[in-house]
Amino acid sequence: MKKSNIITVGACIIGSAIIWGAVIIGAALLLKGTPYKESIQKLLYGGVIAHFILIWAPLAAAMKKVKEKEEESE
Repeated sequence: MKKSNIITVGACIIGSAIIWGAVIIGAALLLKGTPYKESIQKLLYGGVIAHFILIWAPLAAAMKKVKEKEEESE
C-alpha cells in the first residue's frame, strides 16, 4: 500500500471520529434533562447516514481502485 493510500485511510478514520464525536455531543445536549427519544433517534440516524456517505463510500471506492491497480500490475 502506498503512502498516499495510508494517508487517505487515516483521514477517513479521523473524519469518522469527528462525525461520531459531533453525534455524541449532540445527543448529550438533547438529552440534557429531557426524555426525547425520537429526537435522539433522528440525530443518530443522521449520523449513521452521514458516516456511510462521507466516509465509508469514498473509502470503499478508493480501496476498489487500489485493488484494481494491484491486479493490473500483476
